[in-house]
Amino acid sequence: MSTQSQPTDSAGVSDGDTAAARGVDAPRSLAEALRSRADGALAGLLRARPDLLNPVPTDLTQLAARAGTRASVVRALERLDRFAQQVAEVLAVASDPTSYDEVLRLLGGDDGDADVEAALPRALATLHEQALVWGPDDRLRLVRTARELLAPAPQHPSPTGLGPTVAEATAGMSPTRVQDIVAAAGLPTTHDPVSAVQALTALFTDRTRMSALLDEAPAESVEVLSRLVWGPPYGQVTADPARHLRWLLDRGLLLPTAPGTVVLPREAALHLRAGRAHRAPEPTPPPVEGAREHRPQVVDATAAGQAYTALATVEELLKDWDEGGPTVLRAGGLSVRDLKRTAVALDTSEPLAAFWVELAYAAGLLASDGEADERYAATPAYDAWQELPAAERWAALATAWLAATRTAGLVGGRDGKDRTLSALGPHLDRSAAPEVRRRVLALLATLPEGTAPVPESLLARLGWERPVAGRAQGAAAAPGGSGSAPSSPGSTRGGAANPSDSPTPRDLRSRIARWTLNEAELLGVTGRGALSSHGRALLPDAPGTGASGTGVDGAESLAERGVAAARAARLLAPLLPEPLDHVLLQADLTAVAPGPLERPLADALAVLADVESKGGATVYRFTPGSVRRALDAGQSASDLHAFLAAHSRTPVPQPLAYLIDDVARKHGHLRIGAASAYVRCDDEALLNEIMADKRAQSLRLRRLAPTVLAAQADPGALLDGLRAMGFAPAAESAEGDVLITRAHAHRTPPRSAPEPVPDGPPLPGATLVDAAVRAIRAGDLASTAPRKEVPTSPSDGRLPRTTAAETLATMQAAVLTGEALWIGYVNAEGAASQRVIAPVRVEGGFVTAYDHTADEVRTYPLHRVTGVAELADEG
Repeated sequence: MSTQSQPTDSAGVSDGDTAAARGVDAPRSLAEALRSRADGALAGLLRARPDLLNPVPTDLTQLAARAGTRASVVRALERLDRFAQQVAEVLAVASDPTSYDEVLRLLGGDDGDADVEAALPRALATLHEQALVWGPDDRLRLVRTARELLAPAPQHPSPTGLGPTVAEATAGMSPTRVQDIVAAAGLPTTHDPVSAVQALTALFTDRTRMSALLDEAPAESVEVLSRLVWGPPYGQVTADPARHLRWLLDRGLLLPTAPGTVVLPREAALHLRAGRAHRAPEPTPPPVEGAREHRPQVVDATAAGQAYTALATVEELLKDWDEGGPTVLRAGGLSVRDLKRTAVALDTSEPLAAFWVELAYAAGLLASDGEADERYAATPAYDAWQELPAAERWAALATAWLAATRTAGLVGGRDGKDRTLSALGPHLDRSAAPEVRRRVLALLATLPEGTAPVPESLLARLGWERPVAGRAQGAAAAPGGSGSAPSSPGSTRGGAANPSDSPTPRDLRSRIARWTLNEAELLGVTGRGALSSHGRALLPDAPGTGASGTGVDGAESLAERGVAAARAARLLAPLLPEPLDHVLLQADLTAVAPGPLERPLADALAVLADVESKGGATVYRFTPGSVRRALDAGQSASDLHAFLAAHSRTPVPQPLAYLIDDVARKHGHLRIGAASAYVRCDDEALLNEIMADKRAQSLRLRRLAPTVLAAQADPGALLDGLRAMGFAPAAESAEGDVLITRAHAHRTPPRSAPEPVPDGPPLPGATLVDAAVRAIRAGDLASTAPRKEVPTSPSDGRLPRTTAAETLATMQAAVLTGEALWIGYVNAEGAASQRVIAPVRVEGGFVTAYDHTADEVRTYPLHRVTGVAELADEG
């Protein structure tokens, strides 16, 4: 049983060992270990664990205390790569303190492992850098909170699958029972339980004697041990266990932990595992394998074509919502019906429609209008976006997608309260999404140009870099039958889960990675599964992998994103087709656009004709309704003829010219205004035809004069009804003028793009980190500087207390000698603090001094100084 005392991780409290045993320079606490670090190492800690900076610690003792809090340690452990986690798990089951050699033995086993030996220094360096481990190589200590999280316990078995030590499992056992176990194991009895436990531990850790003991075991007993060896180590037995279980219980190979529950001691399990703490250590990241190779030019051309399609899809979506899109649900988001309608309009599936809607929202191109009858509509930013060159429009979409925390793949799923997640609704933000997207692209960039990855290998790599939280924790075994062996977990390996297993579909990061591969292809970032040249340009200039293997940290400044977007746009621009200023008119009343059209031409043609099909070429069809729509918009027949002649590479077909003239001849003969509504026409025969048509009965028309009909329907319904009957009426104003109807583009008030939800505190900049290190060092100097005895004992036990006269005299003397002083100070808010200052001038009731704590010159009112003391001479 170990007699080592536990050191304090956060405060500078001695662990009770002598300096000789510990070594002169060995730190006694985490605070002392941090104090011995260089400023660069402290800055690295603050960058790796930015939560420690909020707020900036006053000194290194407070920094160590904060680094040992449960929330901070959990966050740090979750952001380690798989092997660094395995090293931390080994430290949690090793002796405390332990040595580098012992950690290496537990990872590599009795036979050793060259890969483990090569990777262990890097993993330990990562743990040291993040203040999860401290101490020299011969006295390594895992911070107490991490040990509590990772050490074996019945409630949460160790990720290694190991159970408690013999000493821990026998802590509550009677001395007589301990002596019985020692005797059954063939060891001489002792005079006290402590030495008996030590003897049993020595037996289980002696490979030769342990092998001899197991050679005597019945086959059924060995089979029971094999079922528990890789965890979970707990099982249940009845009050009358079978003979082979009794053999194990008598010799301490199974130790009771609770009524009916037994555990395999850690030392015995390690012997059965040949000294390995993990079934399969993973010292090296799995490689990302290539599936198919394509010529880079083919990849870029494919990706550029898809990028053009993405732009066209977003434009079509917002054009469909141009006059006001779907209403906003009361809880926020699109209704299922509106999402289906949008999918039909875009000629795609509902999941893809959700992606395009969310993409436009993330780019700030659409938002809710905020009116009483709240609807989604394009924002003013959409109009500015449309004026950009195509490559820049794509770069804006791609950078918004990379940085967005909103995750379209979740649409249609359920949240924690079993509510359906809707597109544009709340609860779609996942803070890990930007990091995963960037990391997926960074891993694609490691493959040769034009190579598409094997998705499973990419997911395995991501799983190694950021393992699933809790994946290695097992569950207790189920109860066994009467006299049966301790229950086997069956196919569930629990704490001994095979680290090489691929991530489960329920792992959010793996799901985001799969969605990223699909979305990157839709957006044109990749082509045929391989990263394109313009997609590669979206990444930072030198994407790192980091010591912990997490790679791109996901935190880019706006300037960096702008530079990357401009670089990607420059590479994409030559690959996109140039907009055309012409179409090809055909005799079947269609027009073919052999490529993208210039925006004025596309807008005019969208009014004059209906889109019939899309693809590499867009086919427009002219119909009486589409021609009438152009006439309603204020065009005349001659305007339409001139427009088609100017923009067609082929002569205007005669059927199309006849169609335009025929619709124009009829257009506006009937005039409709508000009476409720009326119809007037100079042609009495035409009005007679309308009155005689049975389809007009729903309009409830009656004749007021030979050339005027009145209706009980409103003008809009009357217009639609007569058009459905095949007529071409025109609306007129109260003055009798024809009303020109143009589509009203509905826009929201100015809206900014949604802000990504950060994954924890933001990464600090270099300026903040440097300032924080200086402040922590200065505060530590103030709190640890040696001081002379204060004549008057401080009433609060911390701040010095002197009279006003003594304070003034000491300050004036320090000005002459240039010595530093320790003062107590109470600010205007009543907050007390201690500071180390070097007085420069004392006058007018104030002292001006260089404040070592704040690392600047300050002026303090003397009446707020509680007392002053000289610093002790060092040495």
